[in-house]
Amino acid sequence: MVATYTEGPPRFVPGYTSMLSMAAILLAERARDDARILVLGAGGGLELRAFAQAQPRWSFDGVDPSAAMLDLAKQTLGPLASHAHLHQGYIDDAPDGPFDGATCLLTLHFVDVAERRRIAAEIHRRLKPGAPFVAAHFSIPGGDDERPIWLSRYSAYLAASGVEPDKAAAARKAVDGQLSILAPEQDEMILREAGFSGASVFYTGFTFRGWVAYA
Repeated sequence: MVATYTEGPPRFVPGYTSMLSMAAILLAERARDDARILVLGAGGGLELRAFAQAQPRWSFDGVDPSAAMLDLAKQTLGPLASHAHLHQGYIDDAPDGPFDGATCLLTLHFVDVAERRRIAAEIHRRLKPGAPFVAAHFSIPGGDDERPIWLSRYSAYLAASGVEPDKAAAARKAVDGQLSILAPEQDEMILREAGFSGASVFYTGFTFRGWVAYA
């Protein structure tokens, strides 16, 4: 899985590459030219590489629980690896900062609501006042009636991206049964409860949504 990870997000997340570009722009609106950025869920290194290419003077603290994924991040970064300090663990293992910005992309849907609240608060605590936080993950609008529709659309997108139909159906079942997926208004509430203000949606891609908010 690690060996092929970097092929996945660009193929399976609608508009993934553009989402990374938008995230870098949103960070740069308020971050200094020599900003220090916290990247939670940095394994694989795709966002680290995109941000380092966009802002050559930024430095990064990347956090991920998987040593293998952090090794992959080093490979992905290549000559840009000197821009990033990588930490194995979770949010509690991240440096205290204060950081000029933070991201958590395609990660928060792996944890339950209580842990998501705690992570958001811990990220907020590590940011300078007014610093941007960019998050993106599964977030499905509507109630129980709409959820199956959106999950079916996600499965259809995977099939359109070249995934075999049975594997696309299995992915839909896994997403529905294993991930903690909230409605967008719940996601925004968690940001507000953590102390962030000005939360606004900058990205939507079928079952995915992205926000920027400020410490």
